[in-house]
Amino acid sequence: MWKKAFSKAPAYKKYVRKNSKEPKLQTLEDLKEFLDYSHIKHCLLKPYFINENYPLVEARELLPSFEVDLYEYKALPGMSLVAFERQLNSFQEVFQYDALHALSDWNDMQGKDSCLIEDNLIATNLRTYQSRLPKRHHQEFIKKFDDTDITTMKNYGGLLRFLLELERAHVLAHDSTGEFTLQGIYASLPSNLDSELKQFGLKIGKFRPGDNLMYECNRLFVYQFMMELHGFPIVSERRTSSAMFAIRLLRSGERFIVRVLGQSDRTITTMMSPPATTPKHLKKYPRVEKTALVQVNENQKDTISMLEERGFFVDVKKRIVILRVIYQQHEYSPKNVREERALSVLRQEVIHPVTGEVIDNLNIIQNVHNMILRLNDIVQGEYRIKVNYKRNELINNTDTHEKRLKVLYVWLSKHMHRIIDYSDEYYSQVVRVLDGYLLAPDNYDVFNEHYALHQEVWSRYSQIQQARKVRILEDLRYRKYKGETVSYKQMLELMNEILGELKFEIVNYFDKLVVKVLIIGGDVISDPYLRRKYVEVSETQLSPYGKKIKILYGQFMRLLDEFRSIRKSRASGSTGPGFF
Repeated sequence: MWKKAFSKAPAYKKYVRKNSKEPKLQTLEDLKEFLDYSHIKHCLLKPYFINENYPLVEARELLPSFEVDLYEYKALPGMSLVAFERQLNSFQEVFQYDALHALSDWNDMQGKDSCLIEDNLIATNLRTYQSRLPKRHHQEFIKKFDDTDITTMKNYGGLLRFLLELERAHVLAHDSTGEFTLQGIYASLPSNLDSELKQFGLKIGKFRPGDNLMYECNRLFVYQFMMELHGFPIVSERRTSSAMFAIRLLRSGERFIVRVLGQSDRTITTMMSPPATTPKHLKKYPRVEKTALVQVNENQKDTISMLEERGFFVDVKKRIVILRVIYQQHEYSPKNVREERALSVLRQEVIHPVTGEVIDNLNIIQNVHNMILRLNDIVQGEYRIKVNYKRNELINNTDTHEKRLKVLYVWLSKHMHRIIDYSDEYYSQVVRVLDGYLLAPDNYDVFNEHYALHQEVWSRYSQIQQARKVRILEDLRYRKYKGETVSYKQMLELMNEILGELKFEIVNYFDKLVVKVLIIGGDVISDPYLRRKYVEVSETQLSPYGKKIKILYGQFMRLLDEFRSIRKSRASGSTGPGFF
């Protein structure tokens, strides 16, 4: 059945030569479209249709921040590859691989005295490949490819069956005619993790040379942030090496694709050099995208109806689609209340399983309504999705209050940055659900029994409530409030009101939020226009409006002093649940 999918005139057909099935691939973009077709067909659709219990990717798994894998599905395919939009220079490359040579390169080689190349280039390539292939596949490999040029992209789809058996990466690059061919196998992508991690930590101010304590305290944050910029949590060596290699290639100005399929995440992750049209400030990181088989939530009735009508479902009964998610990286900023947000969803594309057509105006994984429904399921004990609690406990359901509290903590932690940005309308629904559960009198005895867990969830909830207020302060610093520009007077009035509310919520103290408040406050009180126009002017020279601003400015200064005092007292005593 899976062979029917992607079988009729896929989008990449435009690259096929006339009277030939061989694709003509010269640019990185052409190659990527061809690889998308091949990898979706052989690495996602085929395993899905031959495996009744294929572990579909939960939509939440494609939302940053990415979760650590729960299982490794050894029966599913896994692979990695690197592609260069140039010819390879084996001695000058910064990684190791076993070279293969296209037939088009043979003429250049015949004139050179080489101990490595024999008269029969095809046989040489086959022997090189066979030397790295597990012995159990040798007979099948020779039967299929004997006397065949395995480097041509015409044979790439058939060769994938065996490329997926190799532990290391395969390499695609231009041959002497400027077209992509398979140029290497068993490539080791170098991982300079230690130096990259330390350089990045120094760059964002989380490390200081020689400060061991600062390094130990912030190392995990820096590691996680850096990996997520490239589309991964802290996971396997294969994906870590791929991310580090992508950093290196981008820094050296290469045009490249690095692609990884994990047996645990069942997701094709692509890191690619940004297109030439990309704005300069977005060229610091590779373009990151993920492709997986995902189930559309049953509550998205209109979307389901449209997808079914247009034939976009891989499996109509189970509502399975091929979903590609493109991400956008964010610079680290200590002033940002969403400090840990390295990545966000830029675009979602549903791919037609036959034609390759793309719909990019749907919201499959970030439907706020669905997230609130899931929150309802958690508190009502109807959540049945596997959850990894603090990386050391797997929870399969929410049939007890203990499990509900643990899952609730994980859910709030994962979606914290999104909840901070919710509109007031949606946030009020979250508050109604959480308050209805965490403050329910009927649950008091149960929560006393699990006091530590209840406090853990309540602290995370309080953190979100306070962070939403600090988020408003971030906008007000630039005199923006709910999308509108406000006057200096309105800015100070609103800031004083928010700081007054925060002061009384600080019983649940989060040091990093208080630091953000002080940073924002410092920007406001040093505003040159505000100081020159109102603060440093004698009252006798001010209008009634100006006097009011000066009074509000003074109140703002006193509130900031109170926050400094609170932080100082916390630093000298107990810091409470100050995790962020």
